[in-house]
Amino acid sequence: MYYAILIILLAPAFILLFIGLQRRRVQLILAAVVLGGLVGVFFLMLDLWGEMLWFRSLGFDARFWTEIVSKGSLSLLGGILGFAYLYFMVGSATRFVVPALIIGLYLGARWGIDAWQTLLLLLHRASTDMQEPILHHTTGFYLFILPGLDALFNFLLQTTAIGLVAVIASGSLQIGLNKGRPVLKIQEGMQKNKKPAGPARLYANGAVFATVLAYGVLLQRYRLLFSSLGVVTGPGWTDVHIRLPGFTVAAIFFLLVSFWLAAAATGRLRPDARMNLPAGINPVLLAMGAGAGAMLGVWLLLQTLLPGILQWLYVEPNEITIEQPYIKNSITFTRHAFGLDNVEEREFPASGRFSQATVDANPQLLNNIRLWDPRALDAVYKQFQEIRLYYEFTDVDIDRYMVEDRYRQVMVSAREMQPENLPDQSKTFVNFIFKYTHGYGITLAPVSEFTKEGLPNLLIKDIPPKSTVPGLEIDRPQIYYGELTKTHVVVNSREAEFDYPKGEENAYIHYPGKGGVAIKNLWEKFIFGWKFDGTRFFLSSYPTPQSRIMFHRQVHERLQTVAPFLHFDDDAYIVLYRGRLYWIVDAYTTSSHFPYSEPFFSRESIEYRNSRGNQVLSSSVSPYLNNINYIRNSVKAVVDAFDGTVRLYVFDKQDPIIRTWRRAFPELFTDRESMDPGLVDHVRYPLDMLLVQGLVYAKYHMTDPRVFYNQEDLWIRATEKYYSQVRPIQPYYVMWEMPGTNELQFVLILPFTPKNRQVMIGWIAGMCDGKNYGRFLVYKFPKEKRILGPQQVETKIDQDRFLSGQLTLWDQRGSQVIRGNVLAIPIEDTILYVEPIYLQADTAAYPELRLVVLMHNDNLAYGPTFDKALEKLLAGGEAGTSKEMLRESAVQAPTAEKLQQAREALERYLRFTGEGRFQEAAESLADLQKILQRLNLETSSPEK
Repeated sequence: MYYAILIILLAPAFILLFIGLQRRRVQLILAAVVLGGLVGVFFLMLDLWGEMLWFRSLGFDARFWTEIVSKGSLSLLGGILGFAYLYFMVGSATRFVVPALIIGLYLGARWGIDAWQTLLLLLHRASTDMQEPILHHTTGFYLFILPGLDALFNFLLQTTAIGLVAVIASGSLQIGLNKGRPVLKIQEGMQKNKKPAGPARLYANGAVFATVLAYGVLLQRYRLLFSSLGVVTGPGWTDVHIRLPGFTVAAIFFLLVSFWLAAAATGRLRPDARMNLPAGINPVLLAMGAGAGAMLGVWLLLQTLLPGILQWLYVEPNEITIEQPYIKNSITFTRHAFGLDNVEEREFPASGRFSQATVDANPQLLNNIRLWDPRALDAVYKQFQEIRLYYEFTDVDIDRYMVEDRYRQVMVSAREMQPENLPDQSKTFVNFIFKYTHGYGITLAPVSEFTKEGLPNLLIKDIPPKSTVPGLEIDRPQIYYGELTKTHVVVNSREAEFDYPKGEENAYIHYPGKGGVAIKNLWEKFIFGWKFDGTRFFLSSYPTPQSRIMFHRQVHERLQTVAPFLHFDDDAYIVLYRGRLYWIVDAYTTSSHFPYSEPFFSRESIEYRNSRGNQVLSSSVSPYLNNINYIRNSVKAVVDAFDGTVRLYVFDKQDPIIRTWRRAFPELFTDRESMDPGLVDHVRYPLDMLLVQGLVYAKYHMTDPRVFYNQEDLWIRATEKYYSQVRPIQPYYVMWEMPGTNELQFVLILPFTPKNRQVMIGWIAGMCDGKNYGRFLVYKFPKEKRILGPQQVETKIDQDRFLSGQLTLWDQRGSQVIRGNVLAIPIEDTILYVEPIYLQADTAAYPELRLVVLMHNDNLAYGPTFDKALEKLLAGGEAGTSKEMLRESAVQAPTAEKLQQAREALERYLRFTGEGRFQEAAESLADLQKILQRLNLETSSPEK
């Protein structure tokens, strides 16, 4: 239907165009173009109108119109300026004036659309106090003004370049032959009154282009503060003393060339054709070539040759002394740009004391050590809690809740709707749009508790969600907005929505909330039909005036649509508060225009050594933050999973970028103080933020320029063997009591080792709770002490003759040993290492915890549970644990799987014997013997 309407509306335009071309009537052609354009604008406005209704439903009308007006006005301004300039400068070059004007109009309009955020930042810029010491501008100049000047330069450069090319292409310069040699010459006229541009116009365009280049060279003075050519990011001695004044000289020279070309355009100082020039050499070509060559020569002299010679002869022989103040600048500004100037650095004594008194003094901390690996728990959730094939868990998030007056670390996952998992015959338009509209509830379990069957102790489970503890009840379990909700749906229609499975039947609901956009009339139904499902939607009888259409439901897409100028963290996590479910997403303000600051590169390479020699571990770290050199976690975004309400809470009022965006969109942001205290209790120091800061700090903790120059104390992320693969440790959340306090805190931790060594040198922590939120702590270990790194703990496990033997025995055909995260847990003034080890049968859908390995100093202990392993550790470690533990853990091995295999082998033997198939019966008997032997080994002590 919509395409038919489009064809009907465009038909008059095509008819007018055909008649105009046949009769060569310019008026008819223009009328056809205008009519076709109006039809295109009409359908474009339909989509835009739908977006406007969406923003209005969220209460962000002003945000929508600010963007539309900014884009529209800048696009119009850019198009008019581009068109006007080219019309004036290429006006007589009739052969190419029309293409040039069209290109200029399009690129100018496109520039306005692309530059709207840059120019809004310029217009609403906030002030900053930090001043750089070379050009003496504040950092606000580089964050807000310089990007605007760069955007203006890009517009001028593309417009003047089009003009110059159009004049040349119009016939001003022609290639010919003179006595067999190629010659470039100026055309003086053309047939049929199609006059090419003359020399004056060529000179004029060249003069303007040279002026724009001079402007660009002046901007290079400021871009020099992002230089990466020296020892560090930012200008070095050669940049400041040679290249910086060189830019000024080059800009002046470019302007002189521009003035000369302008004078030539007026007839003054123009090279005369009567000059005694060799045959085939055109004076105009000579003049333009001479100007371009002179500019290139000056540039190479001032920016390449002279700086290179002085760098080689003067700087490099004395580099550590000469570059010292510039290294200091880079250290200072990089640390500020990544929020490291407020770091709290402390010494961790690592006294080595761990006793029963330590355990007795820290019961809550030890009870909150994470033994469930996220991947293992995700597999368990999928197996036991997805309930139906159309439900799906995306990931497992770590959070904390008060559980029966105890502060507990928990792991949470949302049960979302995934209609794509329906059988093929059920993948219908009605099911996708009107029926299967939402997920249902969450699962929640403590990080360290297990049932007798080895499963998580679920505090919230099943459908409808059942809570085993007071205070964690869910009143609104429906999830209409989430991480998997990538399609639009219509709710509260004539077709009841599937709510949740209920035994043999299903429960249904008509959406009672205010989420989505109301479809109040036929016009809005027409709009959303064009925007989404076309005729099927428009002709459907299911939508009513009370129906609501929900789109942009995926949490990240929703937030990115609301605030495209923010970077949103990849990990959205769900929170239960007062019976409702909310998504919390961290948002970052970033820039690549902070002076002297070294950019963050998302590709990380870690060198480590094992039995095979030196190895290089390469990984990608937060690629969406690649190449930024400034970051703040200024905003916490909250999305209601039931009605899609969006709130952006500002947590860093000192950040100049978020202050600027608040000026541009005052209705979009809310102060931190307005956030409900119950939601504030669930904000976290984001993993990606700590990871970026940590990788920068690994280098920039060296604040002495000489130490930094020699890279004497470079840190790298610690590594671990995770799921049988060596990989860098990811930051992990723990419950921790800061030294000198007795208050349990939720903290994000990341350990580090020195380069090419596996001992731990320190760890960083981001505080998450209450008044401590946002504190960035660094604990350094005494350099005279050997503190085991996580990889050394892995090595110790591999070298333990009893434990490695048992793991090898388990890791045979039919099962797989899975090594979980190695957690370095600070307790009082020492470190306890914890690694869970899981076993998964090939035929099982999820792993089960089989061992918990603890290590303190060089003492290693392990047991089937954390308490057993802790008991062995306190009893003396490895010497007191091996025989008893392995006998105990072997009994705990998955014998049920082997018994089932033995039963099946026996049944095959009996069946084949009765059928007289003695060869197959013999093979089945051999299989039975092997299985029984394996069972005997697994249920016996290794010493037996």
